[in-house]
Amino acid sequence: MQESSYPGRYWHWLDDGRMQCDLCPRDCRLHEGQRGACFVRMRQGGQMILTTYGRSSGFCIDPIEKKPLNHFYPGSSVLSFGTAGCNLACKFCQNWDISKSRDMDRLMDQASPEAIAMEAVKYGCKSVAFTYNDPVIFAEYAMDVADACHARGVQAVAVTAGYMHDQPRRDFYAKMDAANVDLKAFTDDFYFKLTGSHLQPVLDTLVYLKQETRVWFEITTLLIPGHNDSNEEITAMSRWIMQELGPDVPLHFSAFHPDHKMPDVPATPAATLVRARNIALKAGLHYVYTGNVHHAEGDTTFCPGCHAPLIVRDWYQINQYRLDTNGHCPDCGAAVAGRFDAKAGDFGRQRIPIAIGA
Repeated sequence: MQESSYPGRYWHWLDDGRMQCDLCPRDCRLHEGQRGACFVRMRQGGQMILTTYGRSSGFCIDPIEKKPLNHFYPGSSVLSFGTAGCNLACKFCQNWDISKSRDMDRLMDQASPEAIAMEAVKYGCKSVAFTYNDPVIFAEYAMDVADACHARGVQAVAVTAGYMHDQPRRDFYAKMDAANVDLKAFTDDFYFKLTGSHLQPVLDTLVYLKQETRVWFEITTLLIPGHNDSNEEITAMSRWIMQELGPDVPLHFSAFHPDHKMPDVPATPAATLVRARNIALKAGLHYVYTGNVHHAEGDTTFCPGCHAPLIVRDWYQINQYRLDTNGHCPDCGAAVAGRFDAKAGDFGRQRIPIAIGA
């Protein structure tokens, strides 16, 4: 299968004749024929091309809670897909076979933006998610898919590390309805040593989303034993979220399992996630969840006013949904932050791989 030669945006010429990619803070400087660190953005014939436009590592219909998004139309289904490559170099990557791949033959599915939107409608999906690898690196494709989806009443979701420059960030999120942003740690030392990137651009993305957009977003932190799971770091992160973003941004703590370049680090105990959740709640955050473990309390959405359980989940299955038609607690009337329908969806915990034609 031929690579795409779709023209990419976000670059400029340097005085020495190289081309600089302006998509993310890596600022890759390319000679003719070279690829950026993400591997999918390439200088060819005097222009930037996106080699994975219209190509995917596969399509699947998931519960929206798997992204994870607990406050964005709970119980609904989302058509999920990714491409290949990544602009970070996380040693703990849980999808490394996709995000670190330089094998274009992995991209077996071809699909135009219109075909993806039509399939989402066909399968009754509320949204389409750009996930598995980071949509930042295939921003042009993701934005075109989002446009096609919006034309058919389908929403667009980005699952991302949030590592972008300002102008592409503005263009990208102008097309998104929701996002889950990985806040991988709260020290630049962690970001530099374990991801090859820096913390501040991610914090900038989070503040931008809160202050300048209407995008619904939630945050996920993968807790890795001995690396970002101390009480001090979790406390500092929780306090920053509270101060800069407010109490209503949901925070998900998820469990690491040994993978990629960190096979000798032990899996995260469930007790670590519970401890982190308690720290974040104590800092004043209203909605804190535990992921990748079976923990009923950490799956449940509680009222920020009277603390009654309002959305009770068992993994990705919704067992109880008590919000009124305006997204308020029926007991005390407090508003629950998020995007809600009058009734929860009933997609459940199933996962359905599908194929999409070009």
